[in-house]
Parts: sequence; C-alpha cells; structure tokens
Amino acid sequence: MTDPLDWLDDALADLNQRGLRRTLTARSGPQRGNLFTIDGQSLVNFGSNDYLGLAADPRIAAAVREAIDKYGWGSGASPLVTGRTDLHAQLEQKLAEFEVTEAALLFPSGYAANVGTITALVGKGDAIYSDELNHASIIDGCRLSGAAVHVYPNEFSAPTRKDDLHHLAKLLNDGRQYRRRLIVTDAIFSMHGTYAPLMGLAKLADEFDTILMVDEAHATGVLGERGGGLCEAAAGGNRGNVRVGTLSKALGSHGGFVAGSKRLIDWLANRARPYVFSTAAPPAAAAAAIAALQIVRNEPERRKRLDELSVELRRRLVIQGTIKPTSLTQIVPVILGEANRTMAAAAQLRSRGFFVPGIRPPSVPEGQSMLRISLTSLHTEQQLDDLVAALAEVVR
Repeated sequence: MTDPLDWLDDALADLNQRGLRRTLTARSGPQRGNLFTIDGQSLVNFGSNDYLGLAADPRIAAAVREAIDKYGWGSGASPLVTGRTDLHAQLEQKLAEFEVTEAALLFPSGYAANVGTITALVGKGDAIYSDELNHASIIDGCRLSGAAVHVYPNEFSAPTRKDDLHHLAKLLNDGRQYRRRLIVTDAIFSMHGTYAPLMGLAKLADEFDTILMVDEAHATGVLGERGGGLCEAAAGGNRGNVRVGTLSKALGSHGGFVAGSKRLIDWLANRARPYVFSTAAPPAAAAAAIAALQIVRNEPERRKRLDELSVELRRRLVIQGTIKPTSLTQIVPVILGEANRTMAAAAQLRSRGFFVPGIRPPSVPEGQSMLRISLTSLHTEQQLDDLVAALAEVVR
C-alpha cells in the first residue's frame, strides 16, 4: 500500500531548491521589540510587529494576571453563546471610542476579521476592488466571497499614485451593473511599508456609491495624533465605512476587530462566519488590549520615537544606496529580488547578531524577495548604526 502523501517529499525538496522552504524556530523568553533570544541565540530583533514595545510591558502583564484570577483562561464558547464576557464588551466600547465610530466587534484574529467582514458584505452578483499589495487575509476573503474581484495596481507597478486611482476609477465606472461594490485596502502595506492613498479612495467611494474598507493592522497605534491609524491621520477625518484592526501588533495583545456603524456591527455579529463559529478570545487578551489602549493614549512619545527612528533609518539607507526612497513607515523593505540571495543575506545578518527576516513568495511576487526591517520604539540609535553597517557588508 502506497502512502498518499509521498508526493510531499518531492514538493518539499522543490521548495528547498528554490529557497522557499520555511523552517520552524522557537523563541525563548518574552517578545521584546529590540532584543530577543531564538534557538538559544541572542539577537537584535528587526522582525517584530511589536511596534510600540508593549508585548512584554509589565502593566499589560499585570492586567492579564488580574483577569486570569477573575475569569480563568479560556472563554469556553463562541461569543454568541457564552464566550463573550463583560471584558470583551468593555474592549469593544473602548475600540469604538478609539476609532471614533458607533460600535466595534472583536474577532479571534485580524485574519478572521478580514475574511469574515468581506464575505459578510459582498457575494455573488457583487464586486470587490482590491489593491494588488493587500494582505493575504484580504485576498482570501475576496476569493471566498464569490464576488467578482478586480485588482487595481499599487505604486510599485504604476508610475504614480494618480495613475493607480485613475485605473480604479475606470474599473468603478465600468462596473455600475453590480449589486454592491466594495473597495478594500491595507492602510500600511505590510511588506513595502507604504500608505494607501486614502483620501483619493474615499473620494472615489463617495463618487461611485461604494463601500470603503480599510485594514489598519500596521497603522493602529502608530499613525495619527491619538494613534487611531491612517483613517485618523488622513486629515483627521472619518474615512472608511469599515475599519479593520488588530490587537496583536502595536497593541501587544491578540485578536482582531472591526469598527463602524451600529448596523454594520449588528450585521457582522449575525453573518460573519469566523465570528459566529469561533470560540471567543480569552478574557485576559481583552484585558491586555484595554491596558494597551490606555498606554497608547497616555504615551504618545512612543509613536513619536518610532517615527523618528523610521525616518532616520530610511534616510541613511537611501544615502547608502541600499533602498529607494519609497517606504514611509516603520516597515523598511530591502528588495533583493531572488529568494536564495535574500535568505543568504538574512543568514549573514543573523551571524552578525541581527534578526531581519527574509520574505519570499508567496508572501511577495516572484522576483521581489526582500529583507523586511521592522522597527519598534524600543530600538536604539546604536542598534540602527550597527544594522546600517552590517547591511553595507551583506547587501552589495
């Protein structure tokens, strides 16, 4: 009798040859924004999305301990049965206030929030207009929805942002026959670290009577005077009918959320399948996010520090010729092109004491493999100096 999974040996060998095979690693100790230990090696961490350095903050850990003492760990059911506690409800209210919307809804992850929201809003007979650099969770939500999907170009494939929006405007103009239409975009694109042209997208959404959904995963806590993300930073306006965010990056907790009108949240609570059919997140995760929101509100210097480090690192890498002046945020890509070359560079950096992840297909298209530097407010100027020097030796 043959093993029906024998084909995996050849498939894995093929991934290995092309530099695309991932291997599992294990971190020991806490996730810190600037230093951590992985597989027993102490490294300067440039691969974390702990942008504000809150994942191991003692105040959040204290809130979690208090919640566990009161609620235990597991939530024990889906939120529509008995899994939603008063802590979950409190967090949803605080997220709505944070996003300046009427209501908010918690999901087990940001991935689930995107998939659940897209599939609940549009389906067969509808159309989605998705930026080509959108996250995999958005792409999967588009595919699962059954709607017609139209992908519009990003600045990395179009000469200017004006051309991108012109292309999208033509798609919208030619698609008036659809029942409902949805424009969906990341606020900060997770690989390239650039902004979506939110004001232009909002204008087109208004002009063509289209829903606008913005995934603020990498912008929540980072952009805006209050940390409300790109929807706040873009002229301080209420841009986007549907706001998606995550608790697992700058807020240092776990889970995702959607913010918007009360009727939107009511609809998602009834029809977003990842919400309806998933066990609710542990109450302690909600307690952690509540504590994080308070820190974000009270300590804007964390955002300021992160922005200053981002500007300085990009400036130095542009002068060095390592990157082009395109990235605008705490995510700084060093595009090397070929996967094997990228992974070799990542290994060389690791041998010098730096963890900078190599990003390969399918996370990015073929020929766009990169070193993806992620900064946090905990990084020091000396760590940036050392990284710039190491990159000068490794990336030639």
